[in-house]
Amino acid sequence: MQEAAVLIEQIGPTRRLIMNRPKSRNALSEEMMAALALELERANQDDVTRLIVIAANGPVFCAGHNLKELTAHRADKDGGKAYFAMIMETCSKLMQQIVNCPKLVIAEVQGTATAAGCQLVATCDLAITVNEANFCTPGVNIGLFCSTPMVALTRNVPRKQAMEMLVTGEEIDSHTAKAYGIVNRVVPKDYLRLVVDRYCEEIAKKSPAALKFGKEIFYQQVELPLSDAYDLAAKTMTENMMAADAEEGIEAFLEKRKPEWPCGS
Repeated sequence: MQEAAVLIEQIGPTRRLIMNRPKSRNALSEEMMAALALELERANQDDVTRLIVIAANGPVFCAGHNLKELTAHRADKDGGKAYFAMIMETCSKLMQQIVNCPKLVIAEVQGTATAAGCQLVATCDLAITVNEANFCTPGVNIGLFCSTPMVALTRNVPRKQAMEMLVTGEEIDSHTAKAYGIVNRVVPKDYLRLVVDRYCEEIAKKSPAALKFGKEIFYQQVELPLSDAYDLAAKTMTENMMAADAEEGIEAFLEKRKPEWPCGS
């Protein structure tokens, strides 16, 4: 019996979702996307889980869509159009699920990420990668412009650099990806897990309520005009001030002690 497409590892408040189809380069097949969506929802509903890490087995983090799976549906009566539409819609929903998840999602990138795989990395709230990883949106090389990866890419990367990646399809190395804003840090392969764990450990100390408020407004305000962004930020910060976590956190700061976050916050 084949192992699950996504393996689960829970250590304290951190839940790792490990893509487990190395033979197909962890492509975002119909099976893989369904498994990721399900496990993201389960992690979101789990009170113990504070952070979600998306990792992968094998030398490749994620090679984007499964082209063999897509091509097989060209034999459908409509030439595959309905299936293609379903796959692209499913992928778009998965990316939005990551953004809309109130818990921080970190990409632990141990290998190359291409096309929708690069999109997945760019979509996560934080991304840590190894020196050996490369990133690209190579759809243009096979007559298929990476339009959906473009959405995440252009929200992380300056326009000129994003366009260059999209129209050339060329790989960029991990340090260039960091300079472009696709990833946060580049680390030696042997230290990847350690660094990600340290990020998780540090973030887990923070107020759950504050992180929930913060992630939600981060993605909302970035698309708004300046005045509207400040209006939304002021309203959100007022609501945040009324939360029990803020009351406890401020009192702890004034009393020079560590905060004890209210249960279920």
